[in-house]
Amino acid sequence: KSADAGAADKQTAGSSTGGSKTSSAKTPDAKVKPKSDSVSKVQKKLPRLVDLGATKCIPCKMMAPILEEIKAEYKGQLIVEFIDVWENSGAGDKYGINSIPTQVFFDETGKEISRHVGFMPKEDILATFKEHGINLEKGK
Repeated sequence: KSADAGAADKQTAGSSTGGSKTSSAKTPDAKVKPKSDSVSKVQKKLPRLVDLGATKCIPCKMMAPILEEIKAEYKGQLIVEFIDVWENSGAGDKYGINSIPTQVFFDETGKEISRHVGFMPKEDILATFKEHGINLEKGK
C-alpha cells in the first residue's frame, strides 16, 4: 500500500463504519492529505494524567472540575483521563491502586513518572509535571 492509502485506512478504521471501507484510499491526493495530517496529530505522543476514582466518591467528585479545567486549558499538550473503578474494576488491578482517588502521571513515552493518592489541587498536578521536565503552557 502507498503511504496515502495507509493513512486513509487509519482514518476509516476508527469510524463507526467499522473501518472496512477503503474507498477513501482511491480519492485524489488533495482530499487524502488533510486526513493524513489529522491522523498524525492524533498519534502525537503526549504526557498523560490518569485519575482513577468513582463518580460517587467525595474526593473524586472534588477532582472532577479540576480535571476538566486542566483538560481544556492544556488541550493538545496533555491527555487527561478519568476511570471509574467502581464501574471498571479491572482498571484498579491494571494500575495497581488500593485507594481512590489515585492520580497516575505518565510522560510522553508512556512511562509512569509519578503517582499520588487522594485529592490533589490543580497547582500540585501542574507542578508534578514540571518537576519531571514537562512544561505545559496554558491555552497553547
